Amino acid sequence: MTSPCSAPPEPSIPLRRSPEPQAPIVPTPPLPPSPLNLAFLPQPCSFQPHIPPPPPLPPPPSAARGAPPHVYGLEKSQLLKEALEKAGPVPTGREDVKRLLKLHKDRFRSDLQWILFCGDLPSLIQEGPQCGLVALWMAGTLLLPPSGIPLERLVQVAMERGYTAQGEMFSVADMGRLAQETLGCQTKLLCGGLGGPNRDLVLQHLLTGYPLLFPYDEDFNHEPCQKKGHKAHWAVSAGVLLGVQWVPRLGYTEDPELPGLFHPEPGIPCQPPSMPEEGSPGAVFLLSKQGKSWHYQLWDYDQVRDSNLQLTDFSPSRAADGQVYVVPTGGVRAGLCGQALLLRP
Repeated sequence: MTSPCSAPPEPSIPLRRSPEPQAPIVPTPPLPPSPLNLAFLPQPCSFQPHIPPPPPLPPPPSAARGAPPHVYGLEKSQLLKEALEKAGPVPTGREDVKRLLKLHKDRFRSDLQWILFCGDLPSLIQEGPQCGLVALWMAGTLLLPPSGIPLERLVQVAMERGYTAQGEMFSVADMGRLAQETLGCQTKLLCGGLGGPNRDLVLQHLLTGYPLLFPYDEDFNHEPCQKKGHKAHWAVSAGVLLGVQWVPRLGYTEDPELPGLFHPEPGIPCQPPSMPEEGSPGAVFLLSKQGKSWHYQLWDYDQVRDSNLQLTDFSPSRAADGQVYVVPTGGVRAGLCGQALLLRP
């Protein structure tokens, strides 16, 4: 496959967009308040110091046991917090993966047996265009357990080094430099796409339990699509689902709920499986997370590869929004197209 991408970029330069002048907005007179909405009306401004209400009483023991686990990033997002409360408790990593596999079991080829390798990634909901830094934070929890490094530190260093203006990351090379400095980890920059020899590097890397960072175009359901970079987004993968002809005997157990699915036994050396050939469709799936959902995503490897390989253009809507973005010399094509990052301690 011929890659439309160029070599890794030179240091990034800020791309400044000046907002167009707008006509003054004349506010409409407020409607009379409805009796049902009085509790939600803003209070008049006052110079008196705000006296906080007393803290709420702790929940009863039964409610405390059923409380959902903490999902990072929800403190600042009331909408997501309310959605999480309605959805119920967030499952653990393995439970969420099994939920995903049961939901999509019809996608898996019946002529293959399946082996799941998966690290446990926490969720972090992004605020603004921070998808790349959020993905790096999630990857950092595997490299610097138990909680990695604060997201605020990643943002601070990225801004100080000139990699970003407001959290955006349009350079995989800059992401690698940021990871080395903040996480103290080793990085390998992959160029030329996720196919060919890079495919074997990625799969072997994921089998060892280390994370993969990659940019792609995000569809409405967060899955990879092909929008020429207009929907550029970041994700982190810490797991892979392999379809194989046979499962090695040493070190694997079959899932009691999903026949045909096998897991490596913890603490026991396992024989590496034979990798599916690149031309074999529907045999490799990546387990990934990104900053707009607290759930795992299951994506066909070829779908990710194709999306990553066509990131060529800067989004016209971003170019016209009046914001400042740091884009490398050569644009999105030079900074993201066909590139990914392998991280290890």
